[in-house]
Amino acid sequence: MRVVICGGGVIGACTAYFLRRHGAEVIVVERTEVAAAASGKAGGFLARDWCAGTPLDTLARRSFALHAQLPGEIAGDWGYRPMSAYSGYVATDDDPRRTTSSELDWLSDCVVLTQRIGTTETTAIVHPRKFTSAVMNAAIAQGAELRHGRFTGIARDADRGAVKGVGVEDDVIEADAVVIAMGPWSLLAASWMSLPALYAQDSPSILYDTGTKVSADALFLDTEIHGHATSIEVFPRPDGSTYVTGFPDTSAFPTDPADVEPGPNTTRWLQQISERLSPLFRPEKIIAKQACFRPVTADGLPLIGRVPQDEGLYVATGHSVWGILNAPATGEALAELIVEGATRNVDLAPFDPARLKPLDLPRRRWP
Repeated sequence: MRVVICGGGVIGACTAYFLRRHGAEVIVVERTEVAAAASGKAGGFLARDWCAGTPLDTLARRSFALHAQLPGEIAGDWGYRPMSAYSGYVATDDDPRRTTSSELDWLSDCVVLTQRIGTTETTAIVHPRKFTSAVMNAAIAQGAELRHGRFTGIARDADRGAVKGVGVEDDVIEADAVVIAMGPWSLLAASWMSLPALYAQDSPSILYDTGTKVSADALFLDTEIHGHATSIEVFPRPDGSTYVTGFPDTSAFPTDPADVEPGPNTTRWLQQISERLSPLFRPEKIIAKQACFRPVTADGLPLIGRVPQDEGLYVATGHSVWGILNAPATGEALAELIVEGATRNVDLAPFDPARLKPLDLPRRRWP
């Protein structure tokens, strides 16, 4: 069986890896580079049970377990590390609850930690770009092929309309099955197949060089700046960098992932807040100012499974903020569905693309 995966992000990489373990012939098509978008610029935070009570719970728990297993199966160091997590807020100068010193000595005294919300048993982190690249390299080492090119459509049999491959630029790569895993850019395939609406959550971030002075503790902090309430998230990584993000927003996104740039206002506000959080967050310590777009669906659940009325055509996108967390279990389950016709560890029924109304677009035909 030959499977073509459109998208070289974390979902595409994990799907390729598990498909190769099933013996499928795999070709990954990527327009820009591996981990070019959210898979390279997300926080990489992992939580075992933060989706409890929702349809995502089983997927998250299975994926959290796979994240712990994969360092023993795949070569490379992507900074997998168990960590604690705290919630709290950033106090104003006149707030009587402001502490004289934080529980974590690398933080400023304006940071008030109110609750421990994760332990080393339930929360962890990976470097998303390094993780995605390592999994893709493992798939390639097992025989998968990575081709660079732009998705241009779905090729079908002229008589029966059955899927027979993927258009890449002006050529067709023949396939028995096709997986669309292009994040919010999966919408580019909507006129070729039945897909529901996808939205994009813009997430700006700043990466700081903080060395070894920062403890393995993720922070989720409420704050306000210029009359805007927001939540700031801080993720220290084992490589000596610390990722700070905030001000998520749903907005339009460019056609090419390479054109994504952080907004000047949100980045400036994020830097101002960061400098209040810790003396380590200084301008000269900034490694990168960046942004990414995470795919979001109308009901907040991902699309994972066979596309309605299209045998051989599958989709895996819409993971929102849990893309890095849920990628391994998504890839594992989708590989099982494609090769064996059923899944073993995760029921994909809650994520069936057929649950949502498809976009009403004229159906295109290749070429």
